[in-house]
Amino acid sequence: MFVAIEGNPVQRSGDHLRGLWARGEAAYGLWSSIPDLSVAELLARSPFDYTVVDLQHGAATFSELPGMIQAMRGGSRVPLVRVPWNEPAGIMRALDSGAVGVVVPMVGSADEAQAAASACRFPPVGGRSWGPMWGYVRPDGALPPAMQDAAVLCLVMVETLGGLEALEEIVSVPGVDGVYIGPNDLALACGFGRGTYRDTPEIAELLQRIIDACRAAGIPAGLHCTDAEMARDWAARGATMLTVAHDTGLLQEAAAQAWAHVQGVEVPRAQGAARKPY
Repeated sequence: MFVAIEGNPVQRSGDHLRGLWARGEAAYGLWSSIPDLSVAELLARSPFDYTVVDLQHGAATFSELPGMIQAMRGGSRVPLVRVPWNEPAGIMRALDSGAVGVVVPMVGSADEAQAAASACRFPPVGGRSWGPMWGYVRPDGALPPAMQDAAVLCLVMVETLGGLEALEEIVSVPGVDGVYIGPNDLALACGFGRGTYRDTPEIAELLQRIIDACRAAGIPAGLHCTDAEMARDWAARGATMLTVAHDTGLLQEAAAQAWAHVQGVEVPRAQGAARKPY
C-alpha cells in the first residue's frame, strides 16, 4: 500500500514484507541504532526491504523515535521498531509514533506472546489504547482501528530457553505475525556462550528448529545476521527475514575502506566489522 503525503508516496513496510512472503521470497533488511535524522532517511532510501530501529540495545530512545520515523517516511519506507521490552506502554508508544510493527524481545511463553500481540491491536481484538500521535497532522495519522489491526506486524523474539520450550505454542498464538531469532542471546541462554552456528553445530540445529517451526505454522522466520554471507546461508535454509547489516557497522566499514583506498592498500575482508561473527 502507498499513502500519498503531499505528493510523496510512502510505502508501508508491513505491506511490502507481506507481499514478499506471500510470493515465497525472503526479505533483507538493515538495523538502525544511530538516532540521527539524516541516517534514518538514508537507510529508508536504500534498496533493502525493511529497517528496524533498535530501542533495546541501540543509542536511539523513545525521545528520538518520532523524528526518526518521520525522516524514514521522507525516504519512502516506514520502519519496524525493536522495543526495549515486552510491555504494553512501549509497544503502543512505538506504534503511535508511526512504526508499522514491533520486534518484541525475550518472549518466553505463549502468554507473553499473546500479551505482545494484544498490545498491537485495538479492542475487541486486543488491548491497544487509542491515541494517534499524528491524527491532526497527516491524512493517514488516525486510520480506522480495524485497518491498523490488519496492517500491523507483531514479531516476537525467540532467544531464551523458555522460548524454545514453548516454541510450538508461541508460533500458534493468534496475532503473532512472525518470529525473529536473536542468535547471540539464544547461544548464551543455551550454555554455548559466544559460540556461533559456524563453530557450534548445536547452535545451527537450534536455529533450524525455530525456522522449521515457523514454516510449519505458516509464519515468517527472521534472523539477525552478521553479514551477507550469513544471510544468504540462512535464506537457503528457510529463513525469510534476514537482517544483513547494522548502521554503525556500515559506517565503520566504509571508513576503513576509504582509509585503505587513500593509502593505496587493499582492505582485508570484514576488517571494518571488528566483531566476532555469529
